[in-house]
Amino acid sequence: MDFRDSADEATFRERLRSWLSVHAKEFPTSGDEYWAKAGEWHRALYQGGFFGLSWPKEYGGQDLPPVYDVILDEELTRAGAPARPSLGYLVTGLGRHGSVELQQRFLPGMINGTQRWCQGFSEPGAGSDLASLTTTATRDGDHYVIHGHKIWTSYSDEADWCLLLARTDPEAKRHRGISAFIISMHQSGIEQRPLQMISGVTKEFGQVSFDGATVPADQMVGAPGEGWPLAMTVVGHEREPSTLGFAARYGKTVRQLVSRVEGAAPEELAWAAVETEMLTRHVQRRLSEQLDGVSHGSDGSIDKLLMTWAEQSVGHAVLAVTGTGDDDLLGAYLYSRAQSVMGGTSQIQKNIIASRILGLGV
Repeated sequence: MDFRDSADEATFRERLRSWLSVHAKEFPTSGDEYWAKAGEWHRALYQGGFFGLSWPKEYGGQDLPPVYDVILDEELTRAGAPARPSLGYLVTGLGRHGSVELQQRFLPGMINGTQRWCQGFSEPGAGSDLASLTTTATRDGDHYVIHGHKIWTSYSDEADWCLLLARTDPEAKRHRGISAFIISMHQSGIEQRPLQMISGVTKEFGQVSFDGATVPADQMVGAPGEGWPLAMTVVGHEREPSTLGFAARYGKTVRQLVSRVEGAAPEELAWAAVETEMLTRHVQRRLSEQLDGVSHGSDGSIDKLLMTWAEQSVGHAVLAVTGTGDDDLLGAYLYSRAQSVMGGTSQIQKNIIASRILGLGV
């Protein structure tokens, strides 16, 4: 595996570094300030030519190999800039399961940042067991009427649109009665309330109530009852650290901690360094496979589990080295506690690995 840049990649990296030297410090990297300006950061990256790099040109992307996303993530970390906005799972879900008409209508605004999106999947009683969701969509003429409650909905307070899962056939088996919709968040019948995280952030997650909100029938993604395959595409992409951005950020934190240690490093920091290097090599292999056209299904659960271990190891190292004396680093620890829950719990990932990859209990 050759990690050196090609001539084109090196040119791109230098152009990106030059752009970041001017713009990186214009945007906050954490807290409510980051989330309040996340949309502006998205649009700035896109206008600079640094967002949607590997997505189709016909929808506003650049059709570049995924290694360019890796370069972007590496340089954002190096410059101390905010992370790349996380939209790939929605683009992939709509790109794979949506009609051409829906793709043409919604993907350009999603990619260029002029339209903000959220994902309405998890519910208070259907987090890890997504198939037990109870939000309903009832056909009424050329619309569906939505009733239900979603939670842990990222960016819901800023979103223009929501990719929503709702049950359209209460008599069907759990997975088969679910459909997917693109619903406008700007209408009566929708109430959004922020959720305050342990780190104090209030603008990342929200809970959303749907009480008679409507969505046109032609904004269903796929056919009635075909929401589950879309959901699996979305969460599979969400669980897969297909670029090196996560590992790069963890590695930067480890280096920060190493610089603060006098004498022997605590065991927690040594283990965080090992876990971060392990994750880096793992996603490098994943990138190599991606460049060779290899796609992954259930293997995303392995990726998610390894990422959780690495992030939480780094969090424990923060406490061992700095305690609670550094607000930014403490925030990294507090956020890491959620990693074993978000995107599917670690227990769920282990069950998937056991049943679908190892064939246990089959």
